[in-house]
Amino acid sequence: MTSTRAVRALVTGVGGGGQGEQVLKALRLAETPYLIVGTDITPYSSGLTEVDHPLIVPPATAPEYIDVLLGVADAYDVEVVFHGSEPELRQMSAHRSRFLDAGLFLPINPAEVIDVCMDKLRTMRALQEAGFLVPPYRAVRSLADLEGFDELPVVLKPSVGGGGSAHLYLAQDRHELIACAEQILSVHEEFIAQAYVGRPEEEYTVGVLLDMDGELLNSIAVRREIMSALSNRIKVVNRTGRDSLGPMLAISSGISQGRVGHFEEVCRQCEEIALAIGARGPLNIQCRLVEGRVVVFEINPRFSGTTSLRAMAGYNEPDILVRRHVLGEVIAPRFPYRDCTIVRGLAETLIEDVDIPRAETRPSIDAPRDG
Repeated sequence: MTSTRAVRALVTGVGGGGQGEQVLKALRLAETPYLIVGTDITPYSSGLTEVDHPLIVPPATAPEYIDVLLGVADAYDVEVVFHGSEPELRQMSAHRSRFLDAGLFLPINPAEVIDVCMDKLRTMRALQEAGFLVPPYRAVRSLADLEGFDELPVVLKPSVGGGGSAHLYLAQDRHELIACAEQILSVHEEFIAQAYVGRPEEEYTVGVLLDMDGELLNSIAVRREIMSALSNRIKVVNRTGRDSLGPMLAISSGISQGRVGHFEEVCRQCEEIALAIGARGPLNIQCRLVEGRVVVFEINPRFSGTTSLRAMAGYNEPDILVRRHVLGEVIAPRFPYRDCTIVRGLAETLIEDVDIPRAETRPSIDAPRDG
């Protein structure tokens, strides 16, 4: 049953192509009516043109950030708060009791799940201990740590941070490995070296959705098409002689597109992982299917960069959680959605020369209270 009243939602980080923009798009696709307060740190944000009330807020690193968000939520009678970026997720997780005390629904994972999954090394160790497959890997703080690590080709990336595939490298031989390691160590104290596994055409981003009580609701996968320019971060000819990896080695840019669907073999294994680590709410597992087994190389404990694609297929995670926990609807597990192919392109937004209010710790905002 569709709600007849507008749910008041605060979505942060609505520009820049990140999670906030994806949540915003998904809410606009829902049958549930939403009145959306959208925030960003800059007026040059396409998402601010798509919300009912646009506001400028400080960055998540600012000491007043949480106070400002709570002030905005109070001024606009907000019911649910959606994070739009990983720095904001960290802050909201650290201060979750303040949101709950304010009567706000905050659909984020438990703090332990967030802390583990946002550290790639801790993620690999936790999955190994639970009996799941991960690529051979090594924690690297100096070049000496790479001695005896002969898993080539190898992917190098920061253990923590590195959003948007920043400081990510692919080495096919020992010379490249050392050169890339020197480069990444000049920026980060530690990184993870992971063996490159599987073929590009068998890479998936898998969403597993649980309610906030830990009940499994459903899962969905996008089989990534990562060879196009928009979706590709690295694409090189395979020089390793390992034919099982395919003629080309490729790493996604994080802008996913491709076949959206049930992919039961992949989703079933990822559901087991989500339940094993104690997830609540949205969880995204990045993996490749190798000889019928899911090999996980990363977990994102948040809404995905494919949230709107999933919503287009009838799998609207933000809306489902609101309907379940704010509106009190019964959400049937394994609710139906369709298999389809979704591709992406570029879109342009004209931003009018208007002054967007800047939220303050005690916002002096003319916030309408009607619905």
